[in-house]
Amino acid sequence: MSEERNPPEQLTAQDFEHRYQALLDGDAKGGENVNCVECKACQSCSRCTFCRDSEHLVRCHYCVSCERLTDCSHCRHSEELLGCTHCVGSVRCTASSYLTQCFGLSGCSYCFGCVGLSQKDFHILNEPYERSEYFKITRRLAQELRL
Repeated sequence: MSEERNPPEQLTAQDFEHRYQALLDGDAKGGENVNCVECKACQSCSRCTFCRDSEHLVRCHYCVSCERLTDCSHCRHSEELLGCTHCVGSVRCTASSYLTQCFGLSGCSYCFGCVGLSQKDFHILNEPYERSEYFKITRRLAQELRL
């Protein structure tokens, strides 16, 4: 049963604060997954498939050990991604693919250890590389860093 509420024009600041806090409290408690298929050890996920050890994912697929992702697939150990694929250890990136340990990228692909880039490809530590050189360097780095 839902709580009785005032019409929008009668919503007071106190009512707003009370209801807002109730929403936050409900989210913080975690919860059941909704419409997920074969997700293991996940909490508060919605419409995801084959994810593991993750929380607060929405419409994600094959993500592992992630938090707060939306519309992502095949990501690992990442947080707060939107529309990303094949990202590892990345945070707050959007519409990007094949990122490793990146932060705040948008519309990028094949970046390793980059921060704040937009619409860039084949970058390591924010520096551009030729495609073949990029793969040669990142293959070695990934092994040394055990990623």
